[in-house]
Amino acid sequence: MKPEKTAVRPVMNIPESPEIFDFTKEYDPGAINRLIKRGGWGIGRYNEKRRGMYVAPQYQNRRYIHMGIDIWAPAGEPVYAVLDGEVVYTGNHPQEGNYGAAIVLKHQWKNKALFALYGHLSTSSLEKLNTGDEIRAGEQAAVLGDETENGNWPPHLHYQISRVDPGEADMPGVVSEDELEEALKIYPDPRMIIGPVY
Repeated sequence: MKPEKTAVRPVMNIPESPEIFDFTKEYDPGAINRLIKRGGWGIGRYNEKRRGMYVAPQYQNRRYIHMGIDIWAPAGEPVYAVLDGEVVYTGNHPQEGNYGAAIVLKHQWKNKALFALYGHLSTSSLEKLNTGDEIRAGEQAAVLGDETENGNWPPHLHYQISRVDPGEADMPGVVSEDELEEALKIYPDPRMIIGPVY
């Protein structure tokens, strides 16, 4: 899938040949942490059925289909705006299994509004951003948080896009089988913006 020809910048400085995870078979946070400690990076896929990964109460044992792309990397790695835009929401979701610090940027894409969620950030990232701030493509927006501030996940960016204004710094990062058809319309594959990261 090729991104549209426009001023798109990388969302992170992803090295060549990151590990591509298959969480349909198994989620092993220890393996991810070992990869990150070695300086490795990994990618988690969009529209992937991840049974056994989302065990916190808010998932109700039924939401497990991933609506974003995960980029697993060391805490503190910078995260960038991929398009020119505006900070429309910032927030912190500190409960177990949630996003921790998150922001939503509003962009124009093919003459329509598009909203991009960046989740699992450092809480210090929120101190540097205010609603209404303009941000340029390629400008650093935040840094990744660690397990103590990102919902107790191994460090990673959850990047998700929405055709609908989410109204807050939140989007359903995983959905259930009965929500999937509608979710795919609202939350398209992020690779249409960030390119073929896997």
